Amino acid sequence: MTRVNHTYQVPAPLPAAEPGTLIAATDHGPDAGLEGARRYTVLYHSTNARGANIAVSGTVLLPSGPPPRRGWPVVSWAHGTTGVADACAPSQSPNLGLDVFAQELRALLRAGYAVAASDYPGLGTPGPHTYLVGADEGNAVADIVTAAHQLAPVLAPVWFAVGHSQGGQAALFAAHAGRRTTGAQRLGAVAALAPASHLEAMLAGVKASHVPSELSFAFYSLVGLAATEPGGRAVDLRSLLGPSAAATASRVIADCVTDSDPALEGVNTEEMLPLQGDQLRRMSARMGAYGDPDRAAVTVPTLVAQGGADEDVPPAWTDEVVAHLRRPGSPALVYRTYPGAGHNQVLGRSVCDLLAFLQAHGGARPGTCVPAAGGSGIGVDVGVGAGG
Repeated sequence: MTRVNHTYQVPAPLPAAEPGTLIAATDHGPDAGLEGARRYTVLYHSTNARGANIAVSGTVLLPSGPPPRRGWPVVSWAHGTTGVADACAPSQSPNLGLDVFAQELRALLRAGYAVAASDYPGLGTPGPHTYLVGADEGNAVADIVTAAHQLAPVLAPVWFAVGHSQGGQAALFAAHAGRRTTGAQRLGAVAALAPASHLEAMLAGVKASHVPSELSFAFYSLVGLAATEPGGRAVDLRSLLGPSAAATASRVIADCVTDSDPALEGVNTEEMLPLQGDQLRRMSARMGAYGDPDRAAVTVPTLVAQGGADEDVPPAWTDEVVAHLRRPGSPALVYRTYPGAGHNQVLGRSVCDLLAFLQAHGGARPGTCVPAAGGSGIGVDVGVGAGG
C-alpha cells in the first residue's frame, strides 16, 4: 500500500492567490490499495469563513488507464470525522482515515471518477481544525476541485460533492461554494450520507446521553468553536471544563478516531461537560449558526442517505434536515433510507443509489453494482460502463 507520510511546510506568510490555486503536489504513483489510482498529496489555497487566505492539504486520485474522451468526472470526497489533530489528516493515511472511506473511494474509482479529497482547514496545516464550521469545510471541498484541474487537465468539467457524516454536512455547504470553481467547471449535484446536523443540540445532548464515547464529538466541537474566534485561537479547556475534564479532553483531542478511546472509559458525561445555563445556550447557538447545513436552500440536485439504525446521526434529525431543504422552488431532493443500517453501514448500503444518482446528473455510467447487505464495510462490485 502506498506510503503517504508526507507533510508540507506551508509558506509563512502565505502569498496571496485565488482560492483553488495549487501550491504544491507530490506524486506517490499508483496506489494498489485504491484500485491502482495515481495518488497525489496536494496543498492548495482556500479561504475560511472570515475570508482569510489559508492553505489546505488533501489527496487527488486519478483512475488507472486512459481517461474517457471528455475526461474523468470528479467527485470531491468530504470525509467523516477522523479527529482534530494534525496526525488525523486523511491525506497522511493509506486508507484516507478509515477503511470504510477507502472502500467507498474504490467504488467511485471503479465507476470512472477521479477523486479530490480535502483534509479540511487545520488538519495537517497550521492552526486548529475548524471542526464542523460549514463555510470552511465547504470552501475547501470546492477549492480542491480547482486545484485538481491544475494538476491534471484530463478531468471533465462536471464535479460532485459527496460526503459522509461530518463530510455530509461539508458536502451540503459545498453546494453554496460551488460557484467558486472557475472556468467551465460545473457542480452537477451533491450527495450527503448521514450528514451531521443539529449542532445547537450537540453539547447538551452529549452531556445528557451518559454515553462516554460521544464525548469525542463534543470535545472536537469545542475545538471548532474556539477556532471561529478572531485569530483562530486554541480552546482554553482548563478554564472551560475544569482541570480533570480538561485533562481527559486534551488526551481525546490529541488522538485520532478509534472505535473506543481508552481515555473515555468509565467517565461521566455530565462531569466532563460542566457547561450550563446561558453559557451552554450561547455556545450551542453559535455552533448551530455556523454548522447547521439546512439553514439555507441548496440550489443543486441533492441526494440524502440515512441509515435507520444510526446512533451517531439520529434518523429523526436527518428527516428534519430533508424537510428544511425541501423548500418551495428548490431542486428536487432525493431521500433514501436504509432500515437497519448503522452510521458507517449506510456507505455500503447506499453506494449503488449514489452512483445512479451521479450518473443521472452528468456523471459516469457504472456497470454492475451490488450494495453491501450488512456489516461496516462496503461489499460492492462496480464496473465501468461504456462511454463513461
